[in-house]
Amino acid sequence: MKKILLTIALLCTAAALSFAGSKPQRHAADPLMSHIDASVKPGDDFFLYANGTWFKEHPIPASEQSNGLWQLIQDTINAQVRTICETSARSSDALAGGTKQKIGDFYFTGMDSVALNAKGLADLRDEITLIDTITCTQGLVSAAARIHVVAGAPMFGFGVGQDDKISSKNAIFIHQGGLSLPDRNYYFDTDARAVTIREKFVAHLRAMFVIMGYDGPHAAQAAVNVMKLETALAQASRKREDTRDPLKNYNKISFAQLAGSTPSIDWALFTRSVGLGPVDTVVVGQPEFLSAVNGLLSSFPLEDWKNYLKNNLVRSLARALDDKTYRESFDFYSGVLRGVKEPKPRWKRVVEQTDGQLGELIGQVYVDEYLPKGTKGKLLEIGTAIKRVYADRIKALDWMSPSTKEKAITKLESMIMKVGYPDTWKDMRAMQIGRSSYVRNIMNANTWAFGYMIAKYGKPVDRKEWDMEPQTYNAYYNPSNNEIVVPGCNIIVPGYERTLADDALLYSIIGGSTFGHEMTHGFDDQGCKYDNNGNLNNWWTADDSVKFFSKTALIVRQFNEYVAVDSLHVNGELTQGENIADVGGIMMGYEAFRKTRQFSANERIGGVSAAQRFFLGYALAWMINERPEAIANQVRSNEHSPAKQRVIGPLSDMPEFYAAFNVKKGDAMWRADSVRVKIW
Repeated sequence: MKKILLTIALLCTAAALSFAGSKPQRHAADPLMSHIDASVKPGDDFFLYANGTWFKEHPIPASEQSNGLWQLIQDTINAQVRTICETSARSSDALAGGTKQKIGDFYFTGMDSVALNAKGLADLRDEITLIDTITCTQGLVSAAARIHVVAGAPMFGFGVGQDDKISSKNAIFIHQGGLSLPDRNYYFDTDARAVTIREKFVAHLRAMFVIMGYDGPHAAQAAVNVMKLETALAQASRKREDTRDPLKNYNKISFAQLAGSTPSIDWALFTRSVGLGPVDTVVVGQPEFLSAVNGLLSSFPLEDWKNYLKNNLVRSLARALDDKTYRESFDFYSGVLRGVKEPKPRWKRVVEQTDGQLGELIGQVYVDEYLPKGTKGKLLEIGTAIKRVYADRIKALDWMSPSTKEKAITKLESMIMKVGYPDTWKDMRAMQIGRSSYVRNIMNANTWAFGYMIAKYGKPVDRKEWDMEPQTYNAYYNPSNNEIVVPGCNIIVPGYERTLADDALLYSIIGGSTFGHEMTHGFDDQGCKYDNNGNLNNWWTADDSVKFFSKTALIVRQFNEYVAVDSLHVNGELTQGENIADVGGIMMGYEAFRKTRQFSANERIGGVSAAQRFFLGYALAWMINERPEAIANQVRSNEHSPAKQRVIGPLSDMPEFYAAFNVKKGDAMWRADSVRVKIW
């Protein structure tokens, strides 16, 4: 419900912090320098110059869609979580209903492939029967509500979260959704890759219906009809870039108005079925989408909707079912869409699933057994340094008025930094986990999570709550809380396990790609619309807004120029928030680095200057080699630019980078000063 601004940069960044605090040791063969491909000119493609040798020596594993620094770190986390899972599963004295019992039983059922293959879809019998017995639109609504609770999100998106305009209160949000493909673009793009994906999607649907027990002709017709229904849903959906503006996607109406505007959807039945009591108002993201769903309920036959619901149910839970169902889902969603050649080993899939469903429980064990002591203090130390730099840069802006500067500083000073792990853990005692069914364990975990979310309605917002676990390699900025959240496991970095990383790496990776990036999200093209209390509120003067958005237009044009794969260009409009954060973040990181002893002394490590090493560190944070299919999928459906563009784009806007690597006119990355982006 709240658009949390994430960045996969943090899959590999905050780690270097563990090495701050004392003079770095010198490597005979510095890990950072061993990645460089000297055959590439740094001013032409700094991404490949900095990382090319590592890419050549470490091809993408068949079971992965990419390889790079984040994968190395994730492998470390998976190994640690595996130990937690296996130890818990073997425990003979685990307290019933306790943390280790839940973790152990969940993992055990996932690893029992014999039982999974013997059952097939049997454990979904109740939900499939519920769908089969539908005779009216009310039955569709009731079944859709059940699936929302236990598995997926058919027909539309629904949830409870912070009210954008009253951040102290929780509200109900309803928005467009219900598609099986990652984005509406997949249903309409005309390039060869998109056309092939649509063809293979229909074939995949047909195979899934056969698994559900349909005969060949019936399965083929059901697949075609579901595709038509989803295409109609996609047609009514706003483009992803048009869903980014929180003001245009905030439409609060009374529950009576909602019911009156979409009479075919029994909202009272739906809300009652998902566990809500009386509802007074809702926030509708895209009213035209709900109007379209209302019409489609009568224009498409009931049988098509029933098939649509069945596919949504099975698709959402395929990873917890028998090998045949899982493999069919994998072949399309991982193989066709992302180019992955083979599934991960079962242990790794089950570890990731256990961590995904029981992350809060695993996090408690992880913090005690694996997280280095002092993590919180070190993360706060570097975050505070970046915040000081940000304040200085705001005060020095030549395009912002004094009154708006004052409000910007107030917002920055109010920005909360949650680091490491939460002070209070969620109470998950009510979650039912046993050893009888893997898919039922997942459905029970989903039911608990949905109920936890629904219970927030009508209650004040808990601003101490975390939306990530300490073992999650990621971070986010939440505009409604005006907060940055950096989980503790970001303290690991491969290559420097037995030594201390120098400040050049520390301030490029942690300072720039993490804290600087996330702070800038508070002032990007959408974050700037929230005030210091997290409310949607225009705190800019009209003249400041004009100047700001003229600068953001430059970054849209810049990234529109980049070709990511095939003939697909980066979508500068969709990705502008993340691109603004990247440009601002690396500039903040560099400014903070300039204040260090290493920069002042121009200390050379690995044969390069301090400034050069800083920029090589930034490229290290993005050392991600992706399959073409994965890049194409990202360009069509994700607000983040691909890794390569997230290196060459921001650095092309930095005169300090030009000076460090002697970038000149004629080099591929050179941009005229008049079109370089500088906002903060």
